[in-house]
Amino acid sequence: MEILGGPLFGVAGAGESHGPGITTITFGCPPGLQITRREVQDYLDRRRPGSNRHGTPRNEKDKVVLLSGLYAEDHDALTAGPAVRVEADGVVSETTGYEAGFTTGEPIAALVLSTAKKSHDYAQFSGPTGEVRPGHTDLVKYHQSQGFVDVRGGGRSSYRSTISDVIGGSVARIFLRERFGTVILSSISQVGPLKSNKSLADHFAAYYQQHNTWTIPYTEISDVEEALTNAEIHTLDADFARRAGDLIKQTRIDGDSIGAQVEVVAVNVPALAGAPLYQSLKLRLMGALGGLNAAQSVEIGAGVEVISRLGSANNDPIRGSGYRANSHGGLIGGITTGMPLVCRVGFKPTSTIVKPQQSVRKDLSEIDFELKKGRHDPCVGVRAGVTLESRLAIELLNAVLMQQAGRVDAGAFRLFE
Repeated sequence: MEILGGPLFGVAGAGESHGPGITTITFGCPPGLQITRREVQDYLDRRRPGSNRHGTPRNEKDKVVLLSGLYAEDHDALTAGPAVRVEADGVVSETTGYEAGFTTGEPIAALVLSTAKKSHDYAQFSGPTGEVRPGHTDLVKYHQSQGFVDVRGGGRSSYRSTISDVIGGSVARIFLRERFGTVILSSISQVGPLKSNKSLADHFAAYYQQHNTWTIPYTEISDVEEALTNAEIHTLDADFARRAGDLIKQTRIDGDSIGAQVEVVAVNVPALAGAPLYQSLKLRLMGALGGLNAAQSVEIGAGVEVISRLGSANNDPIRGSGYRANSHGGLIGGITTGMPLVCRVGFKPTSTIVKPQQSVRKDLSEIDFELKKGRHDPCVGVRAGVTLESRLAIELLNAVLMQQAGRVDAGAFRLFE
């Protein structure tokens, strides 16, 4: 069973790239958190195909319908969500989803329909003589499933499956923001050989040097969010965004693809969440972030730079008020220190490209592969940020709830005095 997060807070999803829709179950959210469909939709709008001119030309609106796990005494406000209509065997059933309410502690179910499908574009990959895209899951998924595989858009291996990550992550990040003021951001830091001159981690370290606090006010966060949103691609460095945008455009024209790196940073993080070994938050984050489609590397804190350092240079000084620097990236021994959580994830170039390549059919007969049809991202990292943010939020909230499980309050178990 595939579950992101868990065991206390987790997300389960189902659905293929060209199936009727993506369904999501988010479980373990504590009761009493106010959720609006609009907040969830805002995060999905960042993820959806067609939201960025440097991504895939497939344009899905990805409107979410919330179906369970919320309640409000004002039933009209609760059930003011999108209309849902199903016709089966000549019988029409109609209802409306939830628009706004408080979590009840029960599973939160969500549905996003898929409407912009061109399944005939994938005919060249069908059957035992179907062609294999180099770098894609075509070959291994076909043989793993004994031939019973959905080839349309990559099936379950499609980036479309990350809709569930973003829905579950939106619940987690709303909870973390409301209880701790935690905000999670991402910035594209590299596209191909081009590197950004600005980083989120450096920006917040500079704020600490100026104000002597790692508690970041929302006014500062809002300014950063505005800069990220206004750039040509989602990055803190507007000049880099323009140069990277030109490189991505030229790569698409050349029929090729290109890799990228994305920085993910959480600020105002609760301290003491995580564990030192098998439930280490470092372990969990490396798995969750590195397990995303096309991800090839994960760094935390100073990352690979620590290899060339001496311990005296790498150890972060500590005073009574806290850490004075953040080479450790917010995690020591797999436990949060309250400093910004800093991660960087490297993505390979998109596997599906127009350029001719050597490959095989699924029966292993050799071919010169040429893509006939399809719509694909020339740089998958362009749309990856919100999904990485979501995965970090899911793992962080699960770690917070796990930490609280070790602090049992007998008073919380009384019904009658």
